[in-house]
Formats: sequence, structure tokens, C-alpha cells
Amino acid sequence: MTHIQILVGSVFGGALMTARKLKEELSSEAVSITVHEKPTLASLTETSGPVLVCTSTTGQGEVPENLLPFYVELRDTLPMQDGRPFGVIVLGDSSYGDTFCGAGELMEEALCEAAARKVGDTLCIDAMETMEPEEEALPWAREWVSQVT
Repeated sequence: MTHIQILVGSVFGGALMTARKLKEELSSEAVSITVHEKPTLASLTETSGPVLVCTSTTGQGEVPENLLPFYVELRDTLPMQDGRPFGVIVLGDSSYGDTFCGAGELMEEALCEAAARKVGDTLCIDAMETMEPEEEALPWAREWVSQVT
């Protein structure tokens, strides 16, 4: 069985709703999913298997407050993940210009520095184009899960 950890960073709840929908739709006899609403470094280091970051982005292009302690500790300690597969779904608003989906870029960079292996392209969901990010994320996540199991 593959155990997937979803690390959530949410400002207004969209990323959390998306993560919960992915867990509901993708859990099976072959795949178990844990959603970490307040991820800690232990969410990563005390588990194994693929990691999916599902985060929104603050207006300044930063990591949301609930994911920030994880991000800072990851950057400070760089616990080696030696090829551990990960993916990123990031929610943002393209009207913010250069900071659009910035939290996803920050998380991707930090995980790569810890020697994790990115699987697939980052999915950037624009609030200007969709009101239901979970519906846009589901087909992408199905493909991603098929690549990491």
C-alpha cells in the first residue's frame, strides 16, 4: 500500500477543501492518504512515501501561516529525503502578478534542496479562472498518484 502525505497551506480554506476532496476521491485499498492541516517537520520525517503539497499563496506570494513553521524548519534543517517523490498543487490569484502561486515555488525549492524528487509539473490554479479548485485538481492528482504508486 502507498501512503501519501498531503501537506496543506491554507489562507481561506480553499486548499484545505481541495486536499480533503483529493483524500476522499483517491483513497483506495492501494492508496492511503493523510491530510496534515497544520504540517510539522515530523509530518515529513516520521513518514515515508510520496508527499503532495496543496497550498494557497498569500497576497505577497508567501507560504500561508499554517504551513510557514513547516517551511521554515525544512529550510533550516534540510532533512535529506533522498529521492522521495513529491508534487505541488498551488492556488493563487493571477491579478497579483509576479507573486502568483509563489508559495508553490517556495515549497518546491525547499523540497528539492532536501533531495526530494519532483514528479510531474506543478499545478497552478488561478482564482480568476475557477471557483472550484478541487475540481481542477482532481484529474491532475489522479495522474500524479498513478506516477508515484
